[in-house]
Amino acid sequence: MDEELLARAARVRVLLMDVDGVLTDGTYWQVPDGRGGFAEIKAFDSQDGIALQWLRKAGIRAGVISGRVSAAVEERARSAGFAWVHQGHLEKIPILEETLEDAGVSAEQVAYIGDDFTDVVVMHRVGLAVATANARAEVKPEAHYVTGARGGKGAVREVVELLLRAQGRWPEILAHYEIGGGRQCL
Repeated sequence: MDEELLARAARVRVLLMDVDGVLTDGTYWQVPDGRGGFAEIKAFDSQDGIALQWLRKAGIRAGVISGRVSAAVEERARSAGFAWVHQGHLEKIPILEETLEDAGVSAEQVAYIGDDFTDVVVMHRVGLAVATANARAEVKPEAHYVTGARGGKGAVREVVELLLRAQGRWPEILAHYEIGGGRQCL
């Protein structure tokens, strides 16, 4: 990774992201809820989940800005400890501005992960813009970094690892799990 990317990642204090195509692979199911309505079901990656816990322990706050509204996203955000959950917003700039003010950070201290056209306007305004591997072809050139992993398949984990490595926090994670500390496996 180049030095400019690492410098951008080292400044991040807030990680914001879209949901469909970032936290999920973009697929959702609407199934009967037994009361005459429908429930929306989404699948989230467990490795993204543990990485979001590490992020929170490192003092980096996270949140979502999504055009869709979903109870599944509310629950995922709650379990991941997200500071912000903004759903039903296709126009994301006002939400970004509100979040900057609430967090007390500059745009340079924010990373954003997106995959579609509605994300580009936010990507242009933050210190670290990330596109997922499955992002639209037009979105990828707008990013400072494109993940190797697809949304819902470890893309968020990859970004969290980038942030923690750039901020010198990765050795703490490895040490916590006794990785690379010289332990012998029997």
